[in-house]
Amino acid sequence: MAAMDDSLAFHALGIAVLTISDSRSEETDKSGALLVQRLTAAGHRLAGKAIVPDDIDRIQAHVRAWVATPEVDLIISTGGTGFARAT
Repeated sequence: MAAMDDSLAFHALGIAVLTISDSRSEETDKSGALLVQRLTAAGHRLAGKAIVPDDIDRIQAHVRAWVATPEVDLIISTGGTGFARAT
């Protein structure tokens, strides 16, 4: 595994965190909160955070909106219970 090259300059990214869940709220979203804590502790900017239900149209809408937002460099998703048949 390659090591980080500490001679390179750090560039903070604007990161959006998307939790996909039918049962989580801001109060119970532990994985989303942990991702936000870790990315900001590492010096990155939180560019957005949302919780959406496990609905393909709503997930796609959120991702598309963030992709079109210049402040968002990276999107991290968390949540879900694994693969399931689309309905």
